[in-house]
Amino acid sequence: MKECNDTKANPEYHDKYVPVDDIKSTHFWKKVNDNAIDMTESPDCRGCVCQYNRLEEARFWARIMEEHALFILLGLPCDQPKFQEKAKFFINLFSNLRKRLDETCKLEGDLLCDLIEAVKLIIEFKAKLLRLIIQCKEAPGSNYPLLLDHVRREAERFLGLLLKPVPEDSLDLLLEQEVFWLRIMKEHIEFVIHLLDPSERELIEQAKEFRKTFSRLLETARDLESMNETKPKNFNTVIRFTQDVVRNTMQLRDFKAAAFELATLCELLSIVSTPLLLDHIRREADKFLSELEALLPEVIRCHSTLKKDN
Repeated sequence: MKECNDTKANPEYHDKYVPVDDIKSTHFWKKVNDNAIDMTESPDCRGCVCQYNRLEEARFWARIMEEHALFILLGLPCDQPKFQEKAKFFINLFSNLRKRLDETCKLEGDLLCDLIEAVKLIIEFKAKLLRLIIQCKEAPGSNYPLLLDHVRREAERFLGLLLKPVPEDSLDLLLEQEVFWLRIMKEHIEFVIHLLDPSERELIEQAKEFRKTFSRLLETARDLESMNETKPKNFNTVIRFTQDVVRNTMQLRDFKAAAFELATLCELLSIVSTPLLLDHIRREADKFLSELEALLPEVIRCHSTLKKDN
């Protein structure tokens, strides 16, 4: 089925990143504005035309779920064999589902049902482990409670995309995505700060600056999302805010990528269980940027009075 599986011809397709120096925010926005111009022919702004490619979403998130299980496994204490076996079960489960996803052209039928059931199971696994740690009934090992909640929320998002793949209003969706992903980005930074060796002072200071920035961005996104409940016809401020989000997310993406490279070269002092964790969070930053790129043309077209230069 290679003819309908182009994005998988290269197994590293989704793993590539390009530094900010090569893809600047201005290039990102030129592409967005060009797409916004291309869509001005259509007068229909009542619903979002940015349909999710559910199969590509499933491929992305199934890998994320498999890696979540691996990270949980690596963080479990040695005296919790039942949880270790359960984590291994999910690694194998999502590995097999990923193979099936790579061999299909459409997400439907038994594969879709099996994937939904698998996501529900891993959500409960993460929630159960978190509950036990919160209640002091199990030792956390090196799995922070917030980390378990973080990966549980990502699984909940995946489940939501599988059950309700068609987005609604583009502006509502953009702000919802920004609130979700900015929280994810902020927490990534917090985890990195606590995993770096104290001697990595320069990297820690850089991470702390990112944390301040993304904490502010998250607070603003929540404010804008609340204001948007009044259903304004145009909301130009969201476009300006998203420019800041894109610029800062690109910078954070490259920080994560640099940390991953240092770890793979054995040049980073940390207690990161595997360099894969750093690549994992970099890929999620790329995912955030790709979602913004897909949605912004529709938001500019339907919810902005900003001039679209041809």
